[in-house]
Amino acid sequence: MTDETRHAFAHPQARAAATPHGDSPRDRILLEDHVVEVEIGAFRAERGATQRLAFDIVAELAPAPPAGDDVDRILSYDRLTEAVADALATERLDLLETLAERIADRILAEPQAERVFVRIRKLDRGPGALGVEIVRAGPSSLAPSAAPRPVLALISVDAAAWPESWRAELLAMPGPLILCVEAGSVAGDVADPAARDRIELLAHDQAAWRLAPALPEVEVRDNRTEIDWAQRRGAPTLWAPARMAVSAVSGPNGTRGVDLALWLADALDASEIVLVGADAPETTRPLRRLETGT
Repeated sequence: MTDETRHAFAHPQARAAATPHGDSPRDRILLEDHVVEVEIGAFRAERGATQRLAFDIVAELAPAPPAGDDVDRILSYDRLTEAVADALATERLDLLETLAERIADRILAEPQAERVFVRIRKLDRGPGALGVEIVRAGPSSLAPSAAPRPVLALISVDAAAWPESWRAELLAMPGPLILCVEAGSVAGDVADPAARDRIELLAHDQAAWRLAPALPEVEVRDNRTEIDWAQRRGAPTLWAPARMAVSAVSGPNGTRGVDLALWLADALDASEIVLVGADAPETTRPLRRLETGT
């Protein structure tokens, strides 16, 4: 094991002591003692049986401005566990070295990752742990991972007041589902445009939280990282839009529910828009109307 690799998995204090003066240590995220049971190995005894693998991963991050406590500006820990799951799901492998290479390549496809250390140990093949450690630097040969395309539902103010008329049919739809709730205009008497827009955005957040108790199986989410996480798992999302709309470099064209829904549909490349009591917007995306009975 090289000193560089050993220090990658060492306590930060040991890593700092081993860093030459004048160098700039990178920020890192890590996954430690992640154990998965899988069939792997080249020996006959390893075929047709599963064994436990332990994964330790350290990803060094490219220099970037401070995230400012914004979860959408950091590399999510989920990308590390997803890299492991993706590599194991592709095919049965004989070599840990091949598995480690694929994991490293997947992580380095993320724009924030600059270098990655991967350690994999077989826990059931001897009196101790047997394994490999590799270090790889970008760029990767792979494209950044992308979440599945969602179905976006635009729910009118009237429909939101009667969720029992549509909830079962809407939530039965396959694939990731994102619910966008319209809110009535609440700031018509506010003269300052910036203040008016912020009040309107907060009204949409309130509309989402007001609907939430009627949809206990759907979580309210207000950032891209959590929405992507839900999409990858096929979980529905009730969107509170204010945080994303305010912080976006290129935000929505307005603060109406339809403006926000179309902006999110473009950002996530929604496969279709389902109208639940809402008027049809101008869009090239497929539209479908869900009858509400209201």
